[in-house]
Order: sequence, then C-alpha cells, then structure tokens
Amino acid sequence: MSQAAHPAALRDRRVGAGIAALTFVAVLIGGALLGLAIESAGDFSGAAAAFDSYLLRVVRFTLWQAVLSTCLSVVPALFVARALARHPGFFGRNFILQLFAVPLALPAIVAALGVLTLYGRAGYFAPFLTKIAGEDWPGIYGLSGILVAHVFFNLPLCVRLFLEALQTIPADQWRLASQLGMGVRPAFRFIEWPALRQALPGVAGLVFMLCITSFTIVLILGGGPRATTLEVAIYQALRFDFDPARAVALTLLQALLTFAVVALLSRLGANTTAEAGLSVAPRRYLSIGDGETALNALLITLALLFVAGPMMATIAAGVQSDLVRLVGEQAVHRATTTSAALAFLSALLATALSLSLAMARHGLAARRGRTGGRSLLEYATDTGAGFVLVVPPIVIGAGWFLLLRHVGSAFAIAPAMVVAVNAIMAMPFALRAIRPAYDAASERHERLCAQLGITGWARLRLIDWPVLRRPLATAFAFAMALSLGDLGVIALFGSDSLQTLPYLLLARMGSYRTADAAGLALLLGLVCFALILLADRLGKGRSS
Repeated sequence: MSQAAHPAALRDRRVGAGIAALTFVAVLIGGALLGLAIESAGDFSGAAAAFDSYLLRVVRFTLWQAVLSTCLSVVPALFVARALARHPGFFGRNFILQLFAVPLALPAIVAALGVLTLYGRAGYFAPFLTKIAGEDWPGIYGLSGILVAHVFFNLPLCVRLFLEALQTIPADQWRLASQLGMGVRPAFRFIEWPALRQALPGVAGLVFMLCITSFTIVLILGGGPRATTLEVAIYQALRFDFDPARAVALTLLQALLTFAVVALLSRLGANTTAEAGLSVAPRRYLSIGDGETALNALLITLALLFVAGPMMATIAAGVQSDLVRLVGEQAVHRATTTSAALAFLSALLATALSLSLAMARHGLAARRGRTGGRSLLEYATDTGAGFVLVVPPIVIGAGWFLLLRHVGSAFAIAPAMVVAVNAIMAMPFALRAIRPAYDAASERHERLCAQLGITGWARLRLIDWPVLRRPLATAFAFAMALSLGDLGVIALFGSDSLQTLPYLLLARMGSYRTADAAGLALLLGLVCFALILLADRLGKGRSS
C-alpha cells in the first residue's frame, strides 16, 4: 500500500474526525512555533544576544536538577519495588499502592505547599532542623526543595512502574528457582534484575523528562534566580521583564531539549503516560530470612512516610485555616467557577479529541487489512497524542502569547488558550483509557456494521456508546482533574479578571497569606483526588 491513505478510508467519518483532531493539535503547536518564528525574525539580533551567561546557567541548572531528581527517585524505587514484590502479603500493601497513586492526581502547587508546610522556615520540622543545624532553619527553598518535591512525585511512580515490570516475571521461573534451592541474592541476579534492567532506561528517561519540564514546583520552591529552570525563566521573561527576545531564546532551547528527551524515550519504549496498572502479585516460592524481611519492611515504611508526609501536612494546615471564611469569599467563588468551567471544557475537548484519534486509527487499520503497511495518516493517529509531549505547555503558551500580542491583547483569548492547551496535555492519558475499549468493541462489531451499513453518528450512538460509556467517563474525570490543578498556561494568561484556584492559591502565597493558601490547597487537592478516585472506580468497573 502506498504512503497515502486509501480513498475509501478517507470517506470514513471516523477518519475525518481523526484528521480534524490532528489538525487541531497541529494548529495549536504550529501557531506557537509561528509566534516564536515571527518574534525571532523581527528581532533576531535580540534573540541571539539572549544567549548569554545567564541562559547557560539556567540550562545547566535545568539539567543538573533533572539528573539529581532522577537518581534520587529511581535508585530508591528499585529497592522499594523489590521489597513490595517479595512480600505480596505485606500488611497494608494494597493501601500503600493506592497511596502511591495519589501524587499522580495531586496538583503540583498543592504538593509544593505540603513540602513547605513540613520543611519550610515555619514548617512542622523547623524546630527539629534548627537543632540539627545549630542555627535558625532558613527553609527548604532552592535546589533542596525542588529535589524533595520531585522525589515526592516521582518515587511512587517509579515504584509502581518497577513493580509492574517485576510482575511480568513468569511464575514458572520462581517455581524453578525454588526447586533448585536458589537463594535470595542469586534470585535477584538471575530473575529480578533482568526485568528491572529492561525497565530501568525507560523509567529513568520518563522521570528525567518530567523533571526537565517541571514548572510549578520550581516556580514555588526555587526561591530565586540561582534555582531557575528554562520554563520558569520563560514565564519570568514574559510576565515580569517582558523581554520577548530572551523568551524566544529560552523557548527554543526548551523545545529542542524536550524533543531530544522524547526522542530518546521513544527509542527506549518508555511509558510516557505515566500510568501503571498493578495486578495481584504472583506467589513467591523463595524463603526470605528475617533479616531481609526487616530491611524490606523498613524500606517500605520509610517510603510510605516520605510520600504520606506532605499529604498529611497539607490536610493538617488546611484544616487549621479558616475554611468557612474562605468558602464564603467572592474571589474564591469566582475562581472556583472559572476553574470548574475551564476544566470541564478542557476535559470535554480532550475526550473528544482522544476518541476521534482512536476511531480514526481503527478505521484506517480495518481498511488496510492485515498485510498492507501503515500509511502516514494511520501512523499520525496512532502517535498524534504523543506529539504534545515534545512541546511543553509553557512553550505553547509563550508562542501564542508572542503571536497574539501582534494582533491584539493576548489576555482577551486567555480562556480559549487555557482550555485548548490543557486539553491536548490530557490527551495521552485520556487516549490510554479509551483506545483499548474501542479496539476491543470494534473487533467484535466492525464486520457486522459494515454489512448493515451502520456508520457515523448511528454507529456511535447504537453500537459504540454502550461499550464506551465507562471508558469515556474515566478519561473525562482524569482529564478534568489534570486540568483543574494545572498552573502552567494560566500562569502566563491569568489576570485579575481570569483567575483559577491554582492561580488564586499562587497569588495568596505571593502575598504571604499562607493560611488562606493552605485552605485553598486542601480544597483543590480534595476535588482532584475525588475525580481520580472516580476515574479509577469507573476503570475498574470497565475491566470487571
């Protein structure tokens, strides 16, 4: 088959919907790149002059904090995952795994506030840390705070991904190891380590990419110019200094850096959606001594305390704030309404785009048959959602900010930009929930629909909708949670007339109203966590 799509496939409405979705993503990313190109062409000398020692220092810090965060997340996760895998009957194991899924749903600004509540200058651990340091504890701002927050997010993710890799080991290997009298150390060398080693590059690469593109954590915990990454520098160049030339230089570097990391991830086969579905661990046949059992229990307990600490601190600080007064504030009402409306529209758009890509991919595959090669269009519908990982949201926002300032006020179209960018950033997660269900249903109904001539809206309503209700609801709830807690785009386009809960929380922190910020963080975290629980329950209901 030629590289062009088959004409009959192009007449399929599913393919048309997929083309529309790809066009939307291309226009959004292409518009951002166009804005950068126009700004660079208009002031090339200024953009070139922006490549100075400050920029090199920002790049160096961006890479350095990402390397340290990756090492501090991945290395302990190897041992914690191994401990959980070797003790499937560990007390509270299911609760621990569920708790380790919470950071995936927790907005970064809420987690950052939890870290400050524990380790900040006035945090719960400040008196203890002051005694250790021998002087007043200065707080955890800077590299140390960034590392703690990154490990809080990425350690549980790495544990779940490594545990998933260990659970792919066939039970026959464990049975054979037991029959051969293999000890714990040889079992790790010959059975567990090969599975972990295969997953290690992809997991490490994924965490490295997440840390390179981290924005909210560095913005809140960086504490100054000495701890600034590329994304935060882009935000500062546009919102505070309004230096478009420097913003263009920083954005181009960020895009190139992220593209290189994503290209490496694709070669390593990393799970870029950061989701690990954990099944019941298989039975282990090895006899584990008391010493290793105690050590494993200690590792699991320490990891549990580290992850649970910021969560509990956020809850405690939020409960101590004046929640009744906060809930009654007009500004909170407006921010809540704005957040809900924008997140709802973002989730709706993300679900529609993901469904369109899933339908188009299967429609093109059905037309192609079993023997033909994939067309470029089919390849695009298969990987289109992953394209958004190449260009971080702050880069897309910066490009459109620069483009729109030539035709009018960039803040006039702020709500549309927030909805659009948050939607495409949620697409990889939504597509992961929708595609398997749609593919399985189409395998059963594709030939019958073709024979009866059921296509388009009639097929979606009569055939696909009963099967896709739960997956679509799962994708919608997850996308809404991600959009609700996002601070990336709204940080650029937000204003007094357009405030979301994360934006209002950041403003309260900036004005040192920490009690209000704690209360808002608790409310935001609870809403996002409830949405993720709903998505998880719907997903389990689908698979049961």
